[in-house]
Amino acid sequence: MVTPPTPPASPAPSPRKVSRTVSAPEQALPHYPFSDRGDRLAPELHDLQSRCPVARVRTNAGGEAWLVTGYELAQQVLRDRKFARSVLGAPGGPTQDAPILAPELLDAMNHLQRAGLRDEALKALGRKQPDLPADWVAGITVQGLDAMVREGAPGDLQRHFAEWVAAQCMCRLLGLPFEDRHWLAVRADLDLTMKTATDEELARNWEELRVYMQEYTAARPAEPRGLLDRLAGLNAREELDGRQQALDERQFSNIAAMLYVTGYEDFASFLGVAALNLLRRPELMDTLRAQPELMPRCVEELLRCSVVLGNAIPRFVTQDGELGTEAVKEGDLILLSLDAVNFDPGAFEDAADFDPGRSPNPHLRFGYGRHHCAGAHLVRRQSETAFQALLDHLPGLRLAVPADEVPWVPNRMAIMPAGMPVTW
Repeated sequence: MVTPPTPPASPAPSPRKVSRTVSAPEQALPHYPFSDRGDRLAPELHDLQSRCPVARVRTNAGGEAWLVTGYELAQQVLRDRKFARSVLGAPGGPTQDAPILAPELLDAMNHLQRAGLRDEALKALGRKQPDLPADWVAGITVQGLDAMVREGAPGDLQRHFAEWVAAQCMCRLLGLPFEDRHWLAVRADLDLTMKTATDEELARNWEELRVYMQEYTAARPAEPRGLLDRLAGLNAREELDGRQQALDERQFSNIAAMLYVTGYEDFASFLGVAALNLLRRPELMDTLRAQPELMPRCVEELLRCSVVLGNAIPRFVTQDGELGTEAVKEGDLILLSLDAVNFDPGAFEDAADFDPGRSPNPHLRFGYGRHHCAGAHLVRRQSETAFQALLDHLPGLRLAVPADEVPWVPNRMAIMPAGMPVTW
Protein backbone atom coordinates (compact mmCIF):
# COMPACT_ATOMS: atom_id res chain seq x y z
CA MET A 1 0.00 0.00 0.00
CA VAL A 2 1.23 3.48 -0.87
CA THR A 3 1.24 5.83 2.12
CA PRO A 4 -0.84 8.79 0.95
CA PRO A 5 0.53 12.24 1.75
CA THR A 6 -0.89 13.67 4.96
CA PRO A 7 -3.15 16.59 4.02
CA PRO A 8 -2.43 19.89 5.74
CA ALA A 9 -5.05 21.33 8.03
CA SER A 10 -7.45 23.50 6.09
CA PRO A 11 -10.33 25.79 6.98
CA ALA A 12 -13.93 24.79 6.29
CA PRO A 13 -14.88 25.32 2.65
CA SER A 14 -16.29 28.73 1.86
CA PRO A 15 -18.11 29.88 -1.27
CA ARG A 16 -15.90 31.03 -4.11
CA LYS A 17 -16.15 34.79 -4.56
CA VAL A 18 -16.05 36.79 -7.77
CA SER A 19 -14.47 40.19 -7.23
CA ARG A 20 -16.26 42.33 -9.74
CA THR A 21 -19.43 44.35 -9.99
CA VAL A 22 -22.33 42.69 -11.78
CA SER A 23 -24.68 45.00 -13.63
CA ALA A 24 -28.46 44.68 -13.60
CA PRO A 25 -28.59 43.18 -17.13
CA GLU A 26 -25.94 40.61 -16.14
CA GLN A 27 -27.93 39.66 -13.06
CA ALA A 28 -30.86 38.77 -15.33
CA LEU A 29 -28.89 35.99 -17.03
CA PRO A 30 -29.87 32.51 -15.82
CA HIS A 31 -27.24 30.90 -13.61
CA TYR A 32 -25.97 27.58 -14.90
CA PRO A 33 -25.99 24.78 -13.73
CA PHE A 34 -29.69 24.57 -12.89
CA SER A 35 -29.99 21.39 -10.81
CA ASP A 36 -28.10 18.83 -8.71
CA ARG A 37 -30.57 16.04 -9.43
CA GLY A 38 -29.98 13.09 -11.72
CA ASP A 39 -33.51 11.64 -11.74
CA ARG A 40 -34.82 14.14 -14.30
CA LEU A 41 -33.60 16.76 -16.73
CA ALA A 42 -33.83 20.25 -15.25
CA PRO A 43 -36.99 22.06 -16.51
CA GLU A 44 -34.83 25.05 -17.48
CA LEU A 45 -32.94 22.85 -19.95
CA HIS A 46 -36.17 21.63 -21.54
CA ASP A 47 -37.34 25.23 -21.82
CA LEU A 48 -34.13 26.53 -23.40
CA GLN A 49 -34.00 23.62 -25.81
CA SER A 50 -37.49 24.36 -27.12
CA ARG A 51 -37.13 28.12 -27.52
CA CYS A 52 -33.44 29.10 -27.38
CA PRO A 53 -31.00 26.20 -27.97
CA VAL A 54 -28.05 28.65 -27.81
CA ALA A 55 -28.53 30.90 -24.79
CA ARG A 56 -26.43 33.26 -22.68
CA VAL A 57 -25.93 32.10 -19.09
CA ARG A 58 -23.91 33.10 -16.05
CA THR A 59 -21.36 30.55 -14.79
CA ASN A 60 -20.20 29.65 -11.29
CA ALA A 61 -16.99 31.56 -12.02
CA GLY A 62 -19.05 34.72 -12.55
CA GLY A 63 -18.52 35.08 -16.28
CA GLU A 64 -20.83 34.67 -19.25
CA ALA A 65 -21.06 31.70 -21.61
CA TRP A 66 -23.17 30.31 -24.42
CA LEU A 67 -25.15 27.25 -23.29
CA VAL A 68 -25.96 24.79 -26.10
CA THR A 69 -28.89 22.40 -25.64
CA GLY A 70 -29.61 21.46 -29.29
CA TYR A 71 -28.35 18.19 -30.80
CA GLU A 72 -27.20 19.47 -34.22
CA LEU A 73 -25.62 22.55 -32.66
CA ALA A 74 -23.67 20.36 -30.23
CA GLN A 75 -22.43 18.26 -33.16
CA GLN A 76 -21.31 21.45 -34.89
CA VAL A 77 -19.30 22.57 -31.86
CA LEU A 78 -17.68 19.17 -31.44
CA ARG A 79 -16.88 18.93 -35.15
CA ASP A 80 -15.70 22.46 -35.97
CA ARG A 81 -12.06 23.18 -35.10
CA LYS A 82 -12.77 26.83 -34.33
CA PHE A 83 -14.35 25.57 -31.09
CA ALA A 84 -11.25 24.45 -29.19
CA ARG A 85 -10.70 22.68 -25.90
CA SER A 86 -6.98 22.81 -25.16
CA VAL A 87 -6.97 26.64 -25.15
CA LEU A 88 -9.08 26.55 -21.99
CA GLY A 89 -6.07 25.33 -20.01
CA ALA A 90 -4.03 28.44 -20.83
CA PRO A 91 -3.48 30.99 -18.03
CA GLY A 92 -6.31 33.50 -17.88
CA GLY A 93 -8.63 31.42 -20.03
CA PRO A 94 -12.39 31.46 -19.36
CA THR A 95 -13.72 28.92 -16.86
CA GLN A 96 -17.15 27.74 -15.89
CA ASP A 97 -16.17 27.02 -12.30
CA ALA A 98 -12.63 26.57 -10.93
CA PRO A 99 -9.50 27.52 -12.90
CA ILE A 100 -7.81 24.74 -14.88
CA LEU A 101 -4.59 23.93 -13.02
CA ALA A 102 -2.55 22.66 -16.00
CA PRO A 103 -3.03 22.46 -19.80
CA GLU A 104 -2.52 18.68 -19.84
CA LEU A 105 -5.63 18.19 -17.70
CA LEU A 106 -7.84 19.32 -20.59
CA ASP A 107 -5.65 17.96 -23.39
CA ALA A 108 -4.39 14.68 -21.96
CA MET A 109 -4.72 12.54 -25.09
CA ASN A 110 -2.76 15.00 -27.23
CA HIS A 111 -0.03 15.15 -24.58
CA LEU A 112 0.07 11.35 -24.48
CA GLN A 113 0.24 11.23 -28.27
CA ARG A 114 3.18 13.64 -28.42
CA ALA A 115 5.00 11.43 -25.92
CA GLY A 116 4.20 8.26 -27.88
CA LEU A 117 1.93 6.93 -25.11
CA ARG A 118 -1.53 7.33 -26.63
CA ASP A 119 -1.69 3.89 -28.26
CA GLU A 120 -0.95 2.15 -24.96
CA ALA A 121 -3.69 4.15 -23.22
CA LEU A 122 -6.22 3.43 -25.96
CA LYS A 123 -5.35 -0.27 -25.88
CA ALA A 124 -6.17 -0.40 -22.17
CA LEU A 125 -9.41 1.54 -22.66
CA GLY A 126 -10.45 -0.11 -25.93
CA ARG A 127 -12.97 -2.78 -26.84
CA LYS A 128 -11.11 -5.80 -25.44
CA GLN A 129 -10.37 -4.41 -21.94
CA PRO A 130 -7.40 -6.71 -21.22
CA ASP A 131 -7.08 -5.47 -17.62
CA LEU A 132 -10.79 -5.92 -16.83
CA PRO A 133 -12.05 -9.36 -17.91
CA ALA A 134 -15.82 -9.77 -17.67
CA ASP A 135 -15.70 -12.63 -15.16
CA TRP A 136 -13.58 -10.50 -12.83
CA VAL A 137 -15.95 -7.53 -13.09
CA ALA A 138 -18.94 -9.79 -12.41
CA GLY A 139 -17.14 -11.30 -9.43
CA ILE A 140 -16.25 -8.01 -7.76
CA THR A 141 -19.81 -6.75 -8.38
CA VAL A 142 -21.16 -9.74 -6.46
CA GLN A 143 -18.62 -9.12 -3.67
CA GLY A 144 -19.94 -5.60 -3.18
CA LEU A 145 -23.55 -6.77 -3.19
CA ASP A 146 -22.81 -9.55 -0.69
CA ALA A 147 -21.21 -7.00 1.63
CA MET A 148 -24.39 -4.92 1.39
CA VAL A 149 -26.58 -7.93 2.17
CA ARG A 150 -24.45 -8.79 5.21
CA GLU A 151 -25.00 -5.29 6.61
CA GLY A 152 -28.76 -5.77 6.29
CA ALA A 153 -31.60 -3.93 4.66
CA PRO A 154 -32.00 -1.21 3.71
CA GLY A 155 -28.69 -1.25 1.88
CA ASP A 156 -26.97 1.55 0.01
CA LEU A 157 -26.65 0.59 -3.65
CA GLN A 158 -24.66 3.71 -4.47
CA ARG A 159 -21.92 2.73 -2.02
CA HIS A 160 -21.95 -1.04 -2.47
CA PHE A 161 -22.51 -1.11 -6.23
CA ALA A 162 -21.80 2.13 -8.10
CA GLU A 163 -18.84 3.42 -6.08
CA TRP A 164 -17.53 -0.07 -5.29
CA VAL A 165 -17.48 -1.24 -8.91
CA ALA A 166 -16.05 2.04 -10.20
CA ALA A 167 -13.25 2.04 -7.61
CA GLN A 168 -12.38 -1.62 -8.20
CA CYS A 169 -12.25 -1.17 -11.97
CA MET A 170 -10.17 2.01 -11.94
CA CYS A 171 -7.70 0.75 -9.34
CA ARG A 172 -7.17 -2.50 -11.26
CA LEU A 173 -6.95 -0.75 -14.63
CA LEU A 174 -4.40 1.82 -13.45
CA GLY A 175 -2.59 -0.56 -11.10
CA LEU A 176 -3.36 1.39 -7.92
CA PRO A 177 -3.73 -0.39 -4.55
CA PHE A 178 -7.42 -0.87 -3.78
CA GLU A 179 -6.79 -0.25 -0.07
CA ASP A 180 -6.09 3.40 -0.96
CA ARG A 181 -9.54 3.84 -2.52
CA HIS A 182 -11.09 5.82 0.33
CA TRP A 183 -8.22 8.33 0.42
CA LEU A 184 -8.38 8.65 -3.37
CA ALA A 185 -12.18 8.95 -3.51
CA VAL A 186 -12.29 11.78 -0.95
CA ARG A 187 -9.89 13.83 -3.07
CA ALA A 188 -11.59 12.93 -6.32
CA ASP A 189 -14.92 14.00 -4.81
CA LEU A 190 -13.52 17.36 -3.71
CA ASP A 191 -11.91 17.94 -7.09
CA LEU A 192 -15.33 17.66 -8.75
CA THR A 193 -17.06 19.91 -6.21
CA MET A 194 -18.46 23.18 -7.54
CA LYS A 195 -19.03 26.53 -5.81
CA THR A 196 -18.46 25.49 -2.18
CA ALA A 197 -14.65 25.10 -2.18
CA THR A 198 -12.16 27.90 -2.72
CA ASP A 199 -9.65 27.86 -5.55
CA GLU A 200 -6.88 27.50 -2.95
CA GLU A 201 -8.50 24.42 -1.39
CA LEU A 202 -9.00 22.81 -4.78
CA ALA A 203 -5.39 23.50 -5.79
CA ARG A 204 -4.07 22.04 -2.51
CA ASN A 205 -6.30 18.99 -2.90
CA TRP A 206 -5.10 18.41 -6.47
CA GLU A 207 -1.47 18.72 -5.43
CA GLU A 208 -1.99 15.92 -2.89
CA LEU A 209 -3.38 13.71 -5.64
CA ARG A 210 -0.59 14.64 -8.03
CA VAL A 211 2.15 13.93 -5.47
CA TYR A 212 0.54 10.58 -4.65
CA MET A 213 0.65 9.60 -8.34
CA GLN A 214 4.20 10.88 -8.71
CA GLU A 215 5.47 8.85 -5.77
CA TYR A 216 3.52 5.77 -6.81
CA THR A 217 4.85 5.65 -10.37
CA ALA A 218 8.39 6.56 -9.27
CA ALA A 219 8.44 3.37 -7.15
CA ARG A 220 7.11 1.10 -9.91
CA PRO A 221 8.40 -2.48 -9.89
CA ALA A 222 9.99 -4.27 -12.84
CA GLU A 223 6.68 -6.05 -13.53
CA PRO A 224 3.99 -3.42 -14.29
CA ARG A 225 1.02 -3.38 -11.94
CA GLY A 226 -1.28 -1.65 -14.43
CA LEU A 227 -1.63 1.05 -17.06
CA LEU A 228 0.21 3.76 -15.12
CA ASP A 229 3.34 1.61 -14.75
CA ARG A 230 3.26 0.74 -18.44
CA LEU A 231 2.90 4.39 -19.43
CA ALA A 232 5.66 5.45 -17.03
CA GLY A 233 8.00 2.81 -18.43
CA LEU A 234 7.35 3.93 -22.00
CA ASN A 235 7.75 7.58 -21.02
CA ALA A 236 11.18 6.84 -19.52
CA ARG A 237 12.53 5.00 -22.57
CA GLU A 238 15.76 6.39 -23.97
CA GLU A 239 14.88 6.23 -27.67
CA LEU A 240 12.07 8.46 -28.88
CA ASP A 241 10.71 9.07 -32.34
CA GLY A 242 11.98 12.41 -33.64
CA ARG A 243 8.47 13.84 -33.33
CA GLN A 244 7.96 12.63 -29.77
CA GLN A 245 8.64 14.48 -26.55
CA ALA A 246 8.52 12.70 -23.19
CA LEU A 247 6.27 14.10 -20.48
CA ASP A 248 8.03 15.73 -17.58
CA GLU A 249 7.37 14.45 -14.05
CA ARG A 250 4.64 16.99 -13.26
CA GLN A 251 2.83 16.49 -16.57
CA PHE A 252 2.84 12.72 -16.15
CA SER A 253 1.56 12.78 -12.57
CA ASN A 254 -1.12 15.32 -13.51
CA ILE A 255 -2.37 13.04 -16.28
CA ALA A 256 -2.22 10.00 -13.98
CA ALA A 257 -4.38 11.80 -11.42
CA MET A 258 -6.76 13.00 -14.12
CA LEU A 259 -7.20 9.43 -15.42
CA TYR A 260 -8.19 8.25 -11.95
CA VAL A 261 -10.48 11.16 -11.06
CA THR A 262 -12.43 11.26 -14.31
CA GLY A 263 -12.53 7.48 -14.66
CA TYR A 264 -13.76 6.84 -11.13
CA GLU A 265 -16.13 9.78 -10.78
CA ASP A 266 -17.77 9.52 -14.20
CA PHE A 267 -18.22 5.75 -13.91
CA ALA A 268 -19.60 5.90 -10.34
CA SER A 269 -21.94 8.70 -11.40
CA PHE A 270 -23.31 6.79 -14.37
CA LEU A 271 -23.68 3.47 -12.52
CA GLY A 272 -25.60 5.21 -9.73
CA VAL A 273 -27.95 7.27 -11.91
CA ALA A 274 -28.50 4.39 -14.34
CA ALA A 275 -29.22 1.96 -11.48
CA LEU A 276 -31.93 4.32 -10.27
CA ASN A 277 -33.37 4.42 -13.80
CA LEU A 278 -33.54 0.62 -13.75
CA LEU A 279 -35.04 0.42 -10.27
CA ARG A 280 -37.84 2.71 -11.38
CA ARG A 281 -38.74 0.08 -14.00
CA PRO A 282 -39.05 -3.32 -12.26
CA GLU A 283 -40.70 -4.89 -15.33
CA LEU A 284 -37.62 -3.98 -17.38
CA MET A 285 -35.36 -5.60 -14.79
CA ASP A 286 -37.39 -8.82 -15.09
CA THR A 287 -37.07 -8.69 -18.88
CA LEU A 288 -33.29 -8.23 -18.68
CA ARG A 289 -32.98 -11.18 -16.30
CA ALA A 290 -34.86 -13.38 -18.75
CA GLN A 291 -33.20 -11.96 -21.88
CA PRO A 292 -29.66 -10.81 -21.04
CA GLU A 293 -28.92 -10.33 -24.74
CA LEU A 294 -31.00 -7.14 -24.51
CA MET A 295 -28.59 -5.55 -22.00
CA PRO A 296 -26.22 -3.83 -24.51
CA ARG A 297 -29.04 -1.90 -26.17
CA CYS A 298 -30.56 -1.08 -22.77
CA VAL A 299 -27.21 0.33 -21.60
CA GLU A 300 -27.18 2.60 -24.66
CA GLU A 301 -30.57 4.00 -23.66
CA LEU A 302 -29.37 4.39 -20.07
CA LEU A 303 -26.42 6.35 -21.43
CA ARG A 304 -28.78 8.58 -23.39
CA CYS A 305 -31.32 9.19 -20.61
CA SER A 306 -29.19 9.30 -17.46
CA VAL A 307 -28.65 12.87 -16.27
CA VAL A 308 -25.05 12.86 -15.06
CA LEU A 309 -23.50 16.23 -15.97
CA GLY A 310 -23.52 18.67 -13.09
CA ASN A 311 -21.71 21.23 -15.23
CA ALA A 312 -21.14 21.07 -19.00
CA ILE A 313 -18.58 20.21 -21.68
CA PRO A 314 -16.57 23.43 -22.30
CA ARG A 315 -15.21 24.78 -25.56
CA PHE A 316 -13.45 28.04 -26.48
CA VAL A 317 -14.24 30.12 -29.59
CA THR A 318 -10.99 30.76 -31.48
CA GLN A 319 -12.47 32.92 -34.26
CA ASP A 320 -15.65 34.90 -34.80
CA GLY A 321 -18.49 32.97 -36.38
CA GLU A 322 -22.08 31.82 -36.05
CA LEU A 323 -23.66 29.18 -33.88
CA GLY A 324 -27.26 28.69 -34.84
CA THR A 325 -28.79 32.16 -34.96
CA GLU A 326 -26.19 33.65 -32.62
CA ALA A 327 -22.94 35.43 -33.45
CA VAL A 328 -20.12 34.09 -31.29
CA LYS A 329 -16.87 35.97 -30.77
CA GLU A 330 -13.29 34.86 -30.33
CA GLY A 331 -12.72 34.29 -26.61
CA ASP A 332 -16.32 33.27 -25.86
CA LEU A 333 -16.93 30.23 -23.66
CA ILE A 334 -19.28 27.58 -25.05
CA LEU A 335 -20.95 25.08 -22.69
CA LEU A 336 -22.50 21.89 -24.09
CA SER A 337 -25.24 20.26 -22.03
CA LEU A 338 -25.01 16.73 -23.40
CA ASP A 339 -27.77 15.71 -20.99
CA ALA A 340 -30.15 18.13 -22.69
CA VAL A 341 -28.82 17.33 -26.16
CA ASN A 342 -29.70 13.66 -25.68
CA PHE A 343 -33.34 14.64 -25.01
CA ASP A 344 -33.65 16.75 -28.16
CA PRO A 345 -36.91 15.70 -29.91
CA GLY A 346 -35.40 16.83 -33.19
CA ALA A 347 -32.85 14.02 -32.95
CA PHE A 348 -34.77 11.30 -31.06
CA GLU A 349 -38.30 10.12 -31.65
CA ASP A 350 -40.30 10.24 -28.40
CA ALA A 351 -37.18 11.65 -26.75
CA ALA A 352 -38.81 11.92 -23.33
CA ASP A 353 -39.61 8.18 -23.26
CA PHE A 354 -37.22 5.52 -22.01
CA ASP A 355 -37.01 2.95 -24.81
CA PRO A 356 -34.57 0.10 -23.99
CA GLY A 357 -34.85 -1.17 -27.56
CA ARG A 358 -34.17 2.16 -29.25
CA SER A 359 -32.28 1.75 -32.50
CA PRO A 360 -30.51 3.63 -33.84
CA ASN A 361 -29.48 5.51 -30.73
CA PRO A 362 -26.95 8.20 -31.77
CA HIS A 363 -26.63 9.82 -28.35
CA LEU A 364 -23.73 12.15 -27.66
CA ARG A 365 -22.92 10.90 -24.15
CA PHE A 366 -19.32 10.26 -25.19
CA GLY A 367 -19.02 13.25 -27.50
CA TYR A 368 -18.76 13.17 -31.27
CA GLY A 369 -16.17 12.67 -33.99
CA ARG A 370 -12.60 13.51 -33.03
CA HIS A 371 -13.79 14.49 -29.56
CA HIS A 372 -15.13 11.02 -28.75
CA CYS A 373 -14.35 9.97 -25.16
CA ALA A 374 -11.53 7.44 -24.90
CA GLY A 375 -13.29 5.74 -21.97
CA ALA A 376 -16.49 4.96 -23.86
CA HIS A 377 -15.72 1.26 -24.34
CA LEU A 378 -14.83 0.85 -20.66
CA VAL A 379 -18.14 2.34 -19.48
CA ARG A 380 -20.20 0.37 -21.99
CA ARG A 381 -18.64 -3.02 -21.45
CA GLN A 382 -18.22 -2.90 -17.69
CA SER A 383 -21.71 -1.43 -17.19
CA GLU A 384 -23.26 -4.31 -19.15
CA THR A 385 -21.42 -6.84 -16.99
CA ALA A 386 -22.08 -5.09 -13.68
CA PHE A 387 -25.80 -4.52 -14.31
CA GLN A 388 -26.35 -8.13 -15.38
CA ALA A 389 -24.57 -9.35 -12.23
CA LEU A 390 -26.67 -6.97 -10.13
CA LEU A 391 -29.98 -8.17 -11.57
CA ASP A 392 -29.10 -11.86 -11.49
CA HIS A 393 -27.66 -11.83 -7.95
CA LEU A 394 -30.51 -9.91 -6.32
CA PRO A 395 -33.74 -10.92 -8.09
CA GLY A 396 -35.87 -9.17 -5.47
CA LEU A 397 -33.99 -5.87 -5.61
CA ARG A 398 -36.17 -2.77 -5.21
CA LEU A 399 -36.00 0.78 -3.89
CA ALA A 400 -36.65 1.15 -0.16
CA VAL A 401 -37.92 4.73 -0.61
CA PRO A 402 -39.91 6.50 -3.32
CA ALA A 403 -37.63 7.43 -6.24
CA ASP A 404 -38.10 11.16 -5.67
CA GLU A 405 -36.79 10.77 -2.09
CA VAL A 406 -33.37 9.50 -3.20
CA PRO A 407 -30.91 12.21 -2.03
CA TRP A 408 -28.35 13.85 -4.32
CA VAL A 409 -24.87 15.19 -3.61
CA PRO A 410 -25.04 18.98 -4.13
CA ASN A 411 -22.71 21.02 -6.35
CA ARG A 412 -21.07 18.14 -8.19
CA MET A 413 -19.59 18.18 -11.70
CA ALA A 414 -20.54 14.51 -11.98
CA ILE A 415 -24.07 14.10 -10.60
CA MET A 416 -24.27 11.35 -8.00
CA PRO A 417 -26.82 10.01 -5.51
CA ALA A 418 -25.81 10.71 -1.92
CA GLY A 419 -27.17 7.25 -1.17
CA MET A 420 -29.63 4.79 -2.73
CA PRO A 421 -31.66 2.88 -0.12
CA VAL A 422 -32.69 -0.53 -1.43
CA THR A 423 -34.06 -3.81 -0.15
CA TRP A 424 -34.18 -7.27 -1.74
